Amino acid sequence: MHSRKERTDVPRPRPVPGVGSADRLAAVLPRLAARHRVPGAQVAVWSGGEAVMVQTGDAGGGRPMRESTRVPVGSITKVATATVAMLLVSDGDLELDQPVGEILGDPGLSASLTLRRLLSHTSGLPSDPADAAGSCRKEVRSAEFVCEPGTAFSYSNLGYALAGLLIEEVTGMSWREAVASILLRPLEIEPFFVDSPGVATGHARDGGRPLAQVLPPMLDPAGALALSARDLVALGRVHLGKPGLLDVVTASDLHRPVERAEPFGLADGWGLGLACFGDEDFRWLGHDGTADGTSCHLRIDQSGACVLALTANGAGGGDLWHDLAGELPELGLPPHRVQAAESCPIPMPDGDFGNYRNGAIGYAIRPDASGGACLDVDGDVFPELTRYADGSFTVRDPATGRATPCGRFRGRPGAATAVEIGGRLARRC
Repeated sequence: MHSRKERTDVPRPRPVPGVGSADRLAAVLPRLAARHRVPGAQVAVWSGGEAVMVQTGDAGGGRPMRESTRVPVGSITKVATATVAMLLVSDGDLELDQPVGEILGDPGLSASLTLRRLLSHTSGLPSDPADAAGSCRKEVRSAEFVCEPGTAFSYSNLGYALAGLLIEEVTGMSWREAVASILLRPLEIEPFFVDSPGVATGHARDGGRPLAQVLPPMLDPAGALALSARDLVALGRVHLGKPGLLDVVTASDLHRPVERAEPFGLADGWGLGLACFGDEDFRWLGHDGTADGTSCHLRIDQSGACVLALTANGAGGGDLWHDLAGELPELGLPPHRVQAAESCPIPMPDGDFGNYRNGAIGYAIRPDASGGACLDVDGDVFPELTRYADGSFTVRDPATGRATPCGRFRGRPGAATAVEIGGRLARRC
């Protein structure tokens, strides 16, 4: 049984008048929210020992977006799950490289599955359960692995569901109770989840149609939290040693890029629950998250200079973040970029057309009516697929009309054995 005591004396960052970027943020955020038709958004920054937060628009149903409004943060929940798991590792309750079947007393689980591989998305498990209403253990036992565990990166919500099960096993609490008592309340963050009353409403692109949050309970550890941008900054500061929940060794394990965790198109590397953006000269840590009609982003300057968080309750929030990231130097913050290689477009080889699969998700690369190629994801078609010499490819985003990086082929041109799409590895079938 986990014995970590809750801390109630931990200060949290508060908005401080006079932070240099406050006025600029207050001008930039409404402009970008209007450009991308995002109903409401929050930005919080901690820098130089001070914090500032601005917000704009409404949270849905005519409610103003307030400093305290919680927004479903989607996969940023995984940062909280990984942090709790690593706190349990530091207490000796979990081991990173122990087979999870031993911890759960379940010999039916692959001996190659470990907490380290679950947190770094190198477990080989498919992205999502085939039956989200079923049992997590049963889903993992019957899963068709997309690669040998430990050999490649493939983003997996199912892997984080299993990590949540480990947390429940060693604490004797539900995942929600554990993340609240071990992490959120010590940070003076009131626990809110996607089904809590009063959370911001997500909105689709098509005229801002409101969307209900749909998340199977099995996937709570992968995406159930609702937090404000200020809450996200408090979570990010844990990874800078404030307020002292993480020891130096545990934080180093969390942040160090894992060998063979190459999240093509998502980031430049991946640690234990945190993506790595940039190189050794300057690196942001963080995570992005999308729920139903929301888009949220957390970045932590690994050198300790600042933490930045954006929450948006519209599907255009990802584009808002892209533009905001481009303006960071003008806001007095370090630049943000994902390293990208130069490559030339090449004709689509016939041998790369075909069907690929990651668990229950099917991908089809097929010719289109114009003689080019398109990507079909379980019936959703993304046109104008362009292949490049390095194996990467782009598609045209139907919402923006822009060519958007999408993934890459694995294998020789014309003899692809798999594709990586959105960080998910799909094998030819």
